[in-house]
Amino acid sequence: MKEKRSDSRPTRQLREETAADGIIEGRNAVIEALRAGTNIDKIFIMKGEVDTALGHIASTARKQGIVVADADKNKLDKMSRTHAHQGVIAVASVRAYVSVEDILQIARDKGEQPLLVVCDELSDPHNLGAVIRTAECAGAHGVVIPKRRSAGLTAVVAKTSAGAVSHLPVARVANLPALLKDLKKEGLWIFGTDAAGTTSLYDADLKGPAAIVIGSEGEGMGRLVAETCDFLVSIPMKGKINSLNASAAAAILLYEAVRQRL
Repeated sequence: MKEKRSDSRPTRQLREETAADGIIEGRNAVIEALRAGTNIDKIFIMKGEVDTALGHIASTARKQGIVVADADKNKLDKMSRTHAHQGVIAVASVRAYVSVEDILQIARDKGEQPLLVVCDELSDPHNLGAVIRTAECAGAHGVVIPKRRSAGLTAVVAKTSAGAVSHLPVARVANLPALLKDLKKEGLWIFGTDAAGTTSLYDADLKGPAAIVIGSEGEGMGRLVAETCDFLVSIPMKGKINSLNASAAAAILLYEAVRQRL
């Protein structure tokens, strides 16, 4: 007589769903993921929790360069798939991040002028996924995002990018203004998108080594980021609405760069 397996299918399905959306929850599961070297985008720990296991998770994650963020119970409950998160949820990254130098080296290896997209705190994963998709289609060499206050390479971003995250390298840095200064030293011109920019899109020279900076959905570029740009580029607006979605703005600048580089 065959042994009953009434619990095996739901358990296996739950594991598959958890893996599919990149959610790893519970103290032991997160500790094992850290130990195994799983690509983790961010770890959320319940705010106000004082616990040895959670403290160990936080310190181990930080040593590995993983962002650790406080979250209230409501947020963790909404993220949870098992309803047993034990005060900690990790969000796995669909692929490893690279360094900015890796992206520049890709351009050198291709014998091309570097073309990078720098996203200044795009928090909507659908927007980030759309930017990555467009950047890959336009032949950009990579995308750069900040470590904090930004969507990361989650399953939602991967899906929205239509698989582009598998082909286009993404770097993550702690300080965007410092990065832009380093890119200038490497010979890149920095073009920030700004509705009040003094350089018209069609006057911008995007043929040379360039980084295109896309501001956040609500606030646009941060002050220090904007001040570090060489040019603030405005996109002509002919309608009654005076701004574009971040991913649409990225697409317009990227394909103007494509046109100029043909």
